[in-house]
Parts: sequence; structure tokens; C-alpha cells
Amino acid sequence: MKRKNLITLLWISLVTSMFFFIFFTDEKNVENFLLTVLISFMYSFILGAGNGLINDFLNKKFPWSEATTKRAAISIVSILIANIILVYFCNYVNFVLIQKAVNTAEYFSGRYNFINWFTINVALLISAFLHARGFMEELKKTSKKEVVEQKLIAKSANAQFESLKNQLDPHFLFNSLNVLSSLIDENPRQAQKFTASMSKIYRYVLEQKDKELVTVEDEIEFAKTYCDLLKTRFEDSVDFVFDVNKEDYRRYVVPLSLQLLLENCIKHNFATSSKPLIIKVFSENDTLCIENNLQVREQMKESAGIGLSNIVQRYSLLTKKNVFIEKSEDYFKVKLPILLAKPNETSIKVEDNDKAYERAKKRVKEIKSFYGNLISYCIIIPFLIIVNLITNPKHIWFYFPMLGWGIGIVAHGMSVFAIGKNWEEKKIREILEKQDKR
Repeated sequence: MKRKNLITLLWISLVTSMFFFIFFTDEKNVENFLLTVLISFMYSFILGAGNGLINDFLNKKFPWSEATTKRAAISIVSILIANIILVYFCNYVNFVLIQKAVNTAEYFSGRYNFINWFTINVALLISAFLHARGFMEELKKTSKKEVVEQKLIAKSANAQFESLKNQLDPHFLFNSLNVLSSLIDENPRQAQKFTASMSKIYRYVLEQKDKELVTVEDEIEFAKTYCDLLKTRFEDSVDFVFDVNKEDYRRYVVPLSLQLLLENCIKHNFATSSKPLIIKVFSENDTLCIENNLQVREQMKESAGIGLSNIVQRYSLLTKKNVFIEKSEDYFKVKLPILLAKPNETSIKVEDNDKAYERAKKRVKEIKSFYGNLISYCIIIPFLIIVNLITNPKHIWFYFPMLGWGIGIVAHGMSVFAIGKNWEEKKIREILEKQDKR
């Protein structure tokens, strides 16, 4: 047992002994005071240490954070059995061995059943308080751990997203310079025209690469400009067809995704005047599709795979919707999800983490409210029992607040752990999941 708990038990023993010595001891002398202190220490340390050891053992075997329902059931059974045994033992030592008020046969004959029953109830209330406090400490640790984990996930997602976006700038520049290098040898005049167009396109790259999302309209306009640049080099060998629904123009896609996919089409397929490469950009079921006829060229060296993997990873950090890839003998198609989210918002995963944290925070507040109610019950009801037995033992009235408040605590516990709003939240999640799948 921890030193802090031992000090707490010491103070409880002193306060209890003073209370019983002042209100229940007829002859107030040093001998009776020491006897009262001894008995109080025995009850406090045997009951307190016994329940503390049970709580520590259950914390190791059945942590609250991993098996809450199972732990609660085991705690109820274990403290009930343990406190009955400990109370009978303490009362036996007190009345038979220390005070010698009765012998063993008289003690177990039923004469002290009421005292045993009363002490067991007080012990159970104290045990419930200790276990509730243990649960709150464990919940606090778990909540802090979850908050730290959520913050790390959010920071990791943002760092990964920034890393992916930073690939775009050098990647585009490197590939554009390769095209320019080829044009200088093939057609110097076209190379000059290409350089002028590339400066305009590169300005767009610099402006958009730091954004999470851009409108489909902006991306299409940029793609058309980039296609003009490619036509400068390939002329009739490449043909581009755009057929995007106007209603999709105000929705959003990942920036520079079309440029990377158009670049992939050129990179992995050969194109000639007799067998032109036809690249189509069109809308299809809330996706933006980029499709080309398959004319695979032999790769001299293995591709770095930056383009497509970059798009897939950026979408995975922004939405649960997937990037789909279709490939047949005749064509290759990539489907980009068209999103409804506004640009420059915090990424969806980070928002989900924040919402999850807020829900967890609200849940913790509800649980803390319940255990605050339970702890108040465990403190006030024993006090009312003592007041009732001291002032008017013939008229037992403490049952009414004990039962009324007890029913209220049971209802509160059911609302927090069992019935409550859980079914509502579950239904809401089911409805949202169905809508996401449509």
C-alpha cells in the first residue's frame, strides 16, 4: 500500500476514535481513549488495507480502461465477500478478544447480527468510495493518454501532408526541365514557347501546392493550360478530351492531381501520329476520371512512383473516400473523389480527432458527475445513519433518503453506462455511415 494511503488511514482512525470517544464513551479516561484508538485503528487498517489490496490486485488483473464492465462486476462481488469476512473478523476481535463482552458461541449465535449488518453497510459504502476514486484516477490517466495520442496523430497527419505537398514543387520542375531539354534539341522555337508557358504554369504550382483542396474548375483550367504545353511538344501524337459536368466545377479535388496524372499518361505510354495517345478527363458518379488508351512503352529504368502514390496518400489524409484505379487491355483509368469540403480547412482526420476528443471529454464529464454523486452518497448516508441512531434509535428514518437517493444513483448509472444516450449516438453513427456509403 502506498504511503499516501497509509497516512489517510491514520487520519481516518484518529478522527473516528475521537468521534466515538466523545459521543459513545461513558467514562472518559486515558485507558478508554487508548482502547477506542486501538479499536478504530484495527477497523480502519484491516478494512482499508483489505479493500486497498483488493483494488490494487484488480487494477493489475482487470484494468478499468480495458475491461470496464467486467471489472465493475468483479469489484462488486469481491468487495461484498471481502467486507463480510473482514467485518465479522473485526467485530469478533473487538467484542470477543478485546472488550470480552461475549464469548465465541454467543457472538455467532446471532446476537450481533444487527451490528455486523450495520458495519458491513458502512464498510461497503467506504469500499464503493475507494473503488470509485480508483476508477476516476484510472479514467484521468487514460483520458490524458488519449488526448496526447490524438494530438500526436494530428501532428503526424499534418507533417505527412506537408511532406507530400513539398514533393510537388521539385517533381514538377524536374519533369518540366526534362521536357524542355528534349525540345531544345528537337525544336528550339517550340522550346522558347514552352519556356514562356512553363513560367505561367509554374506560378500556379507555387500558388496551389500549399492548399489542401482546390476547386475542380481551377484544376481543369490549369490542366487545359498544361495540355497546351504538352501539345507544344507532342503535336498530333497526343489528343485531350475534357467532358466535366458544370455542376462539379464548384466542388473540390486535391491540387495538381490532374497534372500528375496527365504526366503519368505521357510518361508510361508511347504516342505517335499514327497511333495517338488519347487522354480523357470527365465526371462519373462523384469522381473525376482520367482515362487513356493503353499503349505501354518499355521502361528503361524503374519509375519512382511519386505521382500516383502522392495523390493516393494526400486523399487518404483528407477523406475516407478512396482513389480508384482501373486497368484493362485497352485502357487505364484513375478515379479521383470529388469532395464537398471547402479549401483551406483543417484536414478531415484532424477534425475527426477533435470531435472524438470533444465526445470523450463530454463522456468523462458525465462519468465524473455520476461518481461525484456516488461519492456524496457514500459520505452523507453513513452520516445520516449515525445521526439517526444517536438521536432517535427507536425510530429508523434513514432508510428513506438511503433508498430514494440510491434509486436515483442507479438511474444515473444506467443513463451513463447502459441505456442513456448511447443508443441515440449509435443510431446517429449508423445513419451517417449509411449516407457516407451512398
